[in-house]
Amino acid sequence: MPEIDIIPAHKIIERENARGSSLITILQDMQSAYGYLPREILLFLSSRMNIPIARIIGAATFYTQFRFEPSGKYVIRVCHGTACHIAGVEKISDVIKENLHINEGETTKDMLFTLEKVACLGCCALAPVVMINETTYGKLTPNKMIKIIKEYKKNNHP
Repeated sequence: MPEIDIIPAHKIIERENARGSSLITILQDMQSAYGYLPREILLFLSSRMNIPIARIIGAATFYTQFRFEPSGKYVIRVCHGTACHIAGVEKISDVIKENLHINEGETTKDMLFTLEKVACLGCCALAPVVMINETTYGKLTPNKMIKIIKEYKKNNHP
């Protein structure tokens, strides 16, 4: 495994300390910089800010937004809220799992896709709904979902 560059972490700590930012803001910035929260960076944060590692991990594990493993280039969030459930999101989830050969919480071997199950995306009128990074896809059918996945694979979508 390659060594992690601590320069971005150092810059974030310097910038956020000057602003008096909270630990959560710093963790968000770290995740933006690295794509997840590497253990080495959390230990660096602990020593530089004199915050016990247990407090940092406690804060990071409390919020579902934080990841401790690298995610794929495209994070697929499948809504499992009531409207999506009624509209048949289970079939959409099954198609994604079958096509990508992963389960919820997993990343494809090529690091292209990560699959996440979320409680609600707030797009009930478009049920069933999936978000890929910041793009929302609604009123999905299994065939539409297959086409979307193929498009991302084919074009390595921008």
